[in-house]
Amino acid sequence: MPKIALVDDDRNILTSVSLTLEAEGYTVSTYTDGASGLEGLTSDRPDLAILDIKMPRMDGMELLRRLRQKSDVPVIFLTSKDEEIDELFGLKMGADEFITKPFSQRLLVERVKSILRRAAPRDPSSPAGAPGEAGSGKALIERGALVMDEERHTCTWKGQRVTLTVTEFLILQALALRPGVVKSRNALMDAAYDDQVYVDDRTIDSHIKRLRKKFKAVDDDFEMIETLYGVGYRFKEQ
Repeated sequence: MPKIALVDDDRNILTSVSLTLEAEGYTVSTYTDGASGLEGLTSDRPDLAILDIKMPRMDGMELLRRLRQKSDVPVIFLTSKDEEIDELFGLKMGADEFITKPFSQRLLVERVKSILRRAAPRDPSSPAGAPGEAGSGKALIERGALVMDEERHTCTWKGQRVTLTVTEFLILQALALRPGVVKSRNALMDAAYDDQVYVDDRTIDSHIKRLRKKFKAVDDDFEMIETLYGVGYRFKEQ
């Protein structure tokens, strides 16, 4: 079963959430601060991490920043703050979703299931799993210097690895499947999120900005993701 890491300095939340997730069949590792959480997530990589933002020794944002230097594990943030800047900043850093405290245990379980479904490789023999090369039977997308392997959740540009979160991978995949075709923000939301998850336009914009930043880190001339203001985004035809 999938392994989940839970990092929170509130022991009541650690206990209640871990019991709920274990009842769903998940294996849960708990940590009471960001520093021990980073050590645990690095040495024993989970399938998904749930992080509190306000913690001693190392807060959730710093934990995510350091984690993203080594791992693309999906991350859900738990936050007691209602400030919009926290969510936008977290998304830019590579968080997948936010849940505001207090929250229902059922909502958290549904979000966990949603992200794990999105992260799971598709069956390459199924129609949805073979969108790349016609007749290849492989979940592979090749668009010039871009290569995306859906089965392995890997992405390279000009032979260099570009580490993407689950959400970033799904957004880029939706764009790269049909170069030159404009995808609205709503269409990208549908590609990257389950129906029960609501996100607004700024969330998609934040993911696009982070995608561009990651590709420019390996190629300063990267300009393949185009913005059509008021319409959406597209992957440039070559």
